Amino acid sequence: MPRNIEIKARIADVESLLPRAASAAGAGPEVIDQDDTFFDVAQGRLKLREFADGSAELIHYDRPDTAAAKASDYVRVAVPDPAALREALARGCGLRGRVRKRRWLFIVGQTRIHVDRVEDLGDFMELEVVLRDAQTDAEGAAIAEALMAELGLADAERIAPAYLDLLIAAARKS
Repeated sequence: MPRNIEIKARIADVESLLPRAASAAGAGPEVIDQDDTFFDVAQGRLKLREFADGSAELIHYDRPDTAAAKASDYVRVAVPDPAALREALARGCGLRGRVRKRRWLFIVGQTRIHVDRVEDLGDFMELEVVLRDAQTDAEGAAIAEALMAELGLADAERIAPAYLDLLIAAARKS
């Protein structure tokens, strides 16, 4: 099962990070509009991710909600009929919520840099170090921390919960 090490941080704005991410990557970005529908499940998180081109994938992932670099294991499955699957999962599992974002994706070695503008939430950056079979979580965390420093984000506010959890918390406050 694929695993990665993740760090998520709040950033002042997407525009100030894009040049630094492009410099680190040497290419990019790929701009991706994503619409994620989350479903109630007993373990981890389950989301249907739809893309602007009409393609979609179902993703289940499990990771701790900590601000530190953390391991996440995941499964991704291509979805040929996202509307039908959304309806079936909503009926069978229940809807948890929805997250819409624009993502600027950069690749640095084995690390994906996601620079995200999340609707109704703000601007964030996620690193995902895709671990190789023999790599340890500690090795992945060291790669992530070094890239955070290279991006000038070593002292950035780290975020523990998923975007959906932040949106739900914000809605409860209002």
